[in-house]
Amino acid sequence: MEAQKILPLEGNIVISVGLLGHSGDKEVWDGMDEGALSKTKETLYDMHKRKIDMADEIYVINVGGYIGESTRSEIEYAEATGRRVNYPEEMNLG
Repeated sequence: MEAQKILPLEGNIVISVGLLGHSGDKEVWDGMDEGALSKTKETLYDMHKRKIDMADEIYVINVGGYIGESTRSEIEYAEATGRRVNYPEEMNLG
């Protein structure tokens, strides 16, 4: 949320992920059966790729240097499509 406040003040147009699967928005996922959960995650992942397609660069929120599996695959997609990737914190590859 902090980055969404700071980046526009630096002259950036921010396209955010919208939902956070690991650290918030728990109410969105509660009560979904496995099929619905899987389909929803697939839809959101596709939407994230479309957002990357619209961007010049992506800014990865990697608190404590952590990068999850889905974020890692989105970074790979961004790099494969020629987008710059910025990290506010050093990568934690361990």
